[in-house]
Amino acid sequence: METQMNRLRTKRRSAILLGAVIVALPVFSSMLRAKEEPAPKSGATIPQLERDVPELMKKDNVPGLSIAVIRGGKTTWVHGFGTKETKTDQPVTGETIFEAASLSKPVFAYGVLKLVELGKLGLDVPLTTYLPKPYIPGDERVAKITARIVLSHRTGLPNWRGDDGLLIYFTPGERFSYSGEGYIYLQRVVEQITGKPLNEYMTETVFTPLDMTNSSYVWRPDFDARTATGHDSDGKPAELWKPKEAGAASTLNTTAKDYALFVEAVLNGKGLKPATLHEMETSQIALDPECRICIKREPKQLSTNLFWGLGWGIQRKDGSDLLWHWGDNGTFKCFVMAEPKTKSGVVMFTNSENGLEIAKPVINEAMGTEALAFEWLK
Repeated sequence: METQMNRLRTKRRSAILLGAVIVALPVFSSMLRAKEEPAPKSGATIPQLERDVPELMKKDNVPGLSIAVIRGGKTTWVHGFGTKETKTDQPVTGETIFEAASLSKPVFAYGVLKLVELGKLGLDVPLTTYLPKPYIPGDERVAKITARIVLSHRTGLPNWRGDDGLLIYFTPGERFSYSGEGYIYLQRVVEQITGKPLNEYMTETVFTPLDMTNSSYVWRPDFDARTATGHDSDGKPAELWKPKEAGAASTLNTTAKDYALFVEAVLNGKGLKPATLHEMETSQIALDPECRICIKREPKQLSTNLFWGLGWGIQRKDGSDLLWHWGDNGTFKCFVMAEPKTKSGVVMFTNSENGLEIAKPVINEAMGTEALAFEWLK
């Protein structure tokens, strides 16, 4: 009898232990995955943005905003806030067209790297090689300017040329100084190589393959009914700019939804080889913490957190690299940030001169981190 009771107790204990193991296995497995994979961003982000964005817009007098959030390499939320124009009260939606301003540059860089992969353009070949005559005559230093130098803003060129023409202010490659003119120079090279106007090349090579059907570097008639209007700091509507000629540095018109498709491509390695993407996302130069357009200033020190890659700003913090860029066409302000490790990102467009005033809290909330670029942008 006693032996039989002991056997029953032993079976009961074994059953309890087996049950505990079965219950513990999923927990243990999830713990292993948590160590192997980056933790996903909290699902609470979207309700927080829905609550906070309208308050921020009201505080800083921003009429309209469109945002797209990317999680796990896929756009999970696109939303419009406010109005396209204060006089009409037409709502902003995910399909509303905005000036992308300097967010034009990373998309152009992607198109340039497609030519590099095809062997039609060398990243480190002097751009003078591709043009029939010197783009900047009378200065031998122009031969030092390459696609890599342009995309990382080290040309020595000003942001935009002055009345005295286009000048090189320091030896190309020497240091960082943000330059839209450098991108226009590279645009002329791309057009020479492809034999096509920039927008035609970008449409065939980037927009169509990525299904960016609402993106163009020149104005399209169908944009008229869907575009947002820019507003000054007092909320007064500004005259609408309809670019007839493409400018690689600033004329892209697009939607938050379309631009998020581009960010998805970068995060998922779509359209470019892994080695090319790695090149794009690799630091080429550390930034001067006190200067953005630095043609007449040598840095006293270099940032340990902010760098520039090929077409992208790079933030390095807490063991993670984040890609970022801002856009400023006066009455249109925008910002993009993406984290390759977690394949998460956010795209934000506004139709206000005050747009960057609210960008920092919006980007920080959407990404769950501190975007250090805003201190640099001041």
